[in-house]
Amino acid sequence: MTASSSLSSPTAGTVLHGVPVVAGVQYAPVIRPGRLPEVDADAGADLAEGDRDAEGQRFTAAAAAVAERLRDRAAHATGAASEVLAATATLATDRGWLGAAEKRIKDGAPAVRAVNGAIDQFVEMFTKLGGLMAERVTDLRDIRDRVVAELNGLPEPGVPLPDEPSVLCAEDLAPADTAGLDPSLVVALATTLGGPTSHTAIIARQLGIPCIVAVPGLDDIPAGTMVLVDGTRGTITVSPDEATARNEVAEARRAADAAADWSGPGTTADGHAVAVLANVQDGAAARAARETPAEGVGLFRTELCFLNTDTEPTVDEQASIYAEVLEAFSGNKVVVRTLDAGSDKPLKFAGHPDEANPALGVRGIRIAANNPALLDHQLEAIAVAAERTGNPPWVMAPMIATADEAKNFADKARAHGLTPGVMIEVPAAALLADRILQHVDFLSIGTNDLAQYTMAADRMSADLATLTDPWQPAVLALVAMTVKAGAAVGKPVGVCGEAAADPLLACVLTGFGVTSLSAAAAAVQGVGAKLSQVTLQQCRDAADAVVGTSSAAEARAAALSVLG
Repeated sequence: MTASSSLSSPTAGTVLHGVPVVAGVQYAPVIRPGRLPEVDADAGADLAEGDRDAEGQRFTAAAAAVAERLRDRAAHATGAASEVLAATATLATDRGWLGAAEKRIKDGAPAVRAVNGAIDQFVEMFTKLGGLMAERVTDLRDIRDRVVAELNGLPEPGVPLPDEPSVLCAEDLAPADTAGLDPSLVVALATTLGGPTSHTAIIARQLGIPCIVAVPGLDDIPAGTMVLVDGTRGTITVSPDEATARNEVAEARRAADAAADWSGPGTTADGHAVAVLANVQDGAAARAARETPAEGVGLFRTELCFLNTDTEPTVDEQASIYAEVLEAFSGNKVVVRTLDAGSDKPLKFAGHPDEANPALGVRGIRIAANNPALLDHQLEAIAVAAERTGNPPWVMAPMIATADEAKNFADKARAHGLTPGVMIEVPAAALLADRILQHVDFLSIGTNDLAQYTMAADRMSADLATLTDPWQPAVLALVAMTVKAGAAVGKPVGVCGEAAADPLLACVLTGFGVTSLSAAAAAVQGVGAKLSQVTLQQCRDAADAVVGTSSAAEARAAALSVLG
């Protein structure tokens, strides 16, 4: 029980409210991740000077073993799970905290005390930095627990393997906790902390299981308690009436079965076409997405081949990776996003500066200012992959903020024979979408970052999670403005943020005039099925209703009243 927990468990029938992330209903007992016992950071006598080198070597070996296991898990995972595990492995080898721990050992601290002290130092630093750096606090603590377990000869902490389908509840979940989950045994996720674009949320979407974040009071529910999780409404009912709960699950399952029968293409009930696409990170994820009715790839994140490497991948190495995705969707639309690194995904070879607020710093397209060859090489590699596969992709740049940036990128892309577009993630880009469209052929709205920057709210803050909800009217107003600019000049505007994975919100976006929706592969059928059940006019009516609201909760309720 955390310090914020009350002294007693919630009574039967208590309903807790959080931020809904993935729709669906499940009724199952609560399980919680295992954690190491609290370790006194001051425990343990100082080491004799002659023992310090050996203790330093023991620490180095433990940290290396943890990093290697994380890298191995990343290599065997796909999609978002692979990306977040790779990022955590990189953090496990970060020289900052490793050096701080080594210094403590040289000063006489035992390895366990040194690890705790070093991680506490960096947790405080990351928390003060805020933004995307603050998101890494959970990852740092997870690395600490794993290294301490290794030092003590204990099993790695993490999620227990349940004997029956269960709901995983936690204060927060590290990527390594969630990336390897079996969706047949862990049937829903709920956290006290986190936001709708946290690692937990992203992986829940990939798994296709109900998920709710930022749930006050969740920590007070004991393991083993039966709960009803409603990922559409964002509610958790403690010890509900069993018959009622099972009826709600059965109704949700019938709706899910109907969605499973949907085979595309994406259209409303009256035949208005809206392409339903998949978000992927690599060839394996693309091949898995090809097994769904996805009509193409709306977001190919290319960061994976740049992370965990000390040098820039060659043009040929990149082209081979890109070709896997283009081949998986041969003859279909593929939109490639150029490198979106920086902030919480630093590149070892790009010379990232230390920044007071990395989320507002050198990330995305801005990296190319000091590393122009990096972008040139990537565009060349994409063009080579297109030639090899005969599937010419569209290509888009992340973190565009001005029309000049859009023009510069478009000129470079066209020089390589590629169709250029840009991501709309910065409010300035949404406000100037008409001018940006003078230079590019399409736009794609990344609602995750657009919500964070519009609402000036850290995506990982539980206190601010309602602000980063993609249903926020201010965010949707910017989406509507961007789509209107595209329609005025006859250029497509898609959505590739996590908002596109919400079937209800997908209908609202369609009502705005969005031409494509790109979501995690697990969400494709749910989105397509919901669209097929409503008319374009219903979508437009829902969009009109949402724009007139003043909060995310009101917006969601307004859409439900129109669309059901």
